[in-house]
Amino acid sequence: MKCDICEIGCQLAEGQTGKCGQYIYQEDGMRELYPDCYLTVCPISIETMPILHFHPRGKFMQVSSTGCNFQCPGCVSTVIVREMSPESSALHNISAEELVARAIEEDCQGLAFLMNDPLASYPSFLRVAKEAKNEGLMVGCSSNAYFTEKSLQQIIDYLDFINVGIKGNSDASYQYCGAKSAEPVWRNVKILHEKGVHVEVSFVFEKGGEEEIMSMAQRLASISDEIPLQLMRLIPLEKVDPAREPSIREAEVLCRQLRSILKYVYLFNSPGTDYLSTYCTSCGTEIYQRDFYGPMGAKIRAQRTSIEGDCPQCGTHLAISGKGSSTAYQEGAFQGGYPFTRALEMIEAILLAIQVQKQSTVIRVWENLLLEGRLEGLHQHIQQPESYLEVVRYCGEKSGHSNEAQDLIDYIQSKLQLIEEALSGVESRPRVYYAMGKPLFCIKGERMENQLVRIAGGQSVNMQLNCSGRPGMKIDAAQLNQLDPEYIFISAFLSSSVEDFTASCYQEGIEVEALAKGHIYTHPAPGWDFGSPRWILGLMNIASLLHPERCHFNVMAEAREFYQRFYHLDFEANQVNRSFAKPATNWDWEGK
Repeated sequence: MKCDICEIGCQLAEGQTGKCGQYIYQEDGMRELYPDCYLTVCPISIETMPILHFHPRGKFMQVSSTGCNFQCPGCVSTVIVREMSPESSALHNISAEELVARAIEEDCQGLAFLMNDPLASYPSFLRVAKEAKNEGLMVGCSSNAYFTEKSLQQIIDYLDFINVGIKGNSDASYQYCGAKSAEPVWRNVKILHEKGVHVEVSFVFEKGGEEEIMSMAQRLASISDEIPLQLMRLIPLEKVDPAREPSIREAEVLCRQLRSILKYVYLFNSPGTDYLSTYCTSCGTEIYQRDFYGPMGAKIRAQRTSIEGDCPQCGTHLAISGKGSSTAYQEGAFQGGYPFTRALEMIEAILLAIQVQKQSTVIRVWENLLLEGRLEGLHQHIQQPESYLEVVRYCGEKSGHSNEAQDLIDYIQSKLQLIEEALSGVESRPRVYYAMGKPLFCIKGERMENQLVRIAGGQSVNMQLNCSGRPGMKIDAAQLNQLDPEYIFISAFLSSSVEDFTASCYQEGIEVEALAKGHIYTHPAPGWDFGSPRWILGLMNIASLLHPERCHFNVMAEAREFYQRFYHLDFEANQVNRSFAKPATNWDWEGK
């Protein structure tokens, strides 16, 4: 029998499961193996899906399961689509009626399926969509949209909005993800748009991919030039070569070009960019000002629009569906879109550093964390070196690697003590500013990066600002100039080169001592200031730069020692990408 849920169309004999592992063929047809099983159910603001032009600031109930029909290398959701078992005890069995009742109880406008593809839980999603519609709620999802004509026909009348993740314009781009061709997706985008479903399209931009994206934009414009395009600047994860990551500057140049084809083009994964905001296509007035809000996410900071959704300056009608909310729902620390996956990866990062080599062990620790309700507390504990070590100890206990965890704790504590002793009696604590991406995106004061500055003998000016957001927010040049930092560090997670960062400083009108003296620094490799035990390497780097007369760390030698001791790998900076957990692109699980 041929599976008719997605266009991969697995041919199955009785008792066989398809490539996605979510369905089995039995004598009465295809059966869902894990019906009504969900990993996360929580309210979110719609921009964290992300959806930008549908009921702005709307509150929706996020639902996510596990699995996917695609196998995209470097997927940001790898931890739940390929590593988390669909049989995990961390999943909850919740009926469609219960989900909808919960959405109503939480005063949500509807439900949204995201993080993994609803095609991996299609019958369950269809039941939820029907029940939601019966109760007057809206329904949407993020999907690769590889629906068959039959499966799309079954659900389209229940869909209000969709973010379609397009992999490319060519068949090769789909074969790279384990599919066959691009045509089914383009067919479905056209059908969805013509049926009145609100469609937004997302596309991952990697270095050298400009030509295909321009071609894709032309094809999208032939359907409608008002379909919003979300340009996802590649965050190289898992085994993806870090050289494939384009700079924020390169992505902004591409956005300008794309806006000559499509009216609404947005840039994600680029903290501090102006290309996440909505501007009137006629007069250029800023309508919705948005900030980076974690990987693949956004948050509205300010808005200027009439009730009808027109530009208040010139009256041009904007292609925004539905009435916006005056206030945005505030998610929990790891709720709302993809930060949940980052939380699991931070735990995985510790486990890999304490010699855990089996995925089953990682899953067991994840299950403990989730079932014990420790996710919210995790966000607090990972922001302070001292409490971070308690998380390491917890991971050691739950994984059966307590001795290895203690070895990591001893190593980190020994370096902390060395720095404390070296800085004993220090009188001069230079002013330090920590940015992510572009110069004006200020990392919140309570975060780990700023704690590292404090321990390294600096005075964190970020702590003087009342920053909200995740992991911070954009400030203005006047604020930064008033703080006048003597040193600036650029986040090791979403970064810019010193050259690009410096050029942006001049463009933004920034005049601070750090810029004048050339005291702007990046870390030698990703993962050195947040999300991984490798933050201890970043701390040594910061201390050596702020107080070279007292702290004499050879950070590259320290990195080589750390990698050999905790990963049994040689440290090669060009093999380290943006993964919190995987220490290098050549790392692999035991037995692979």
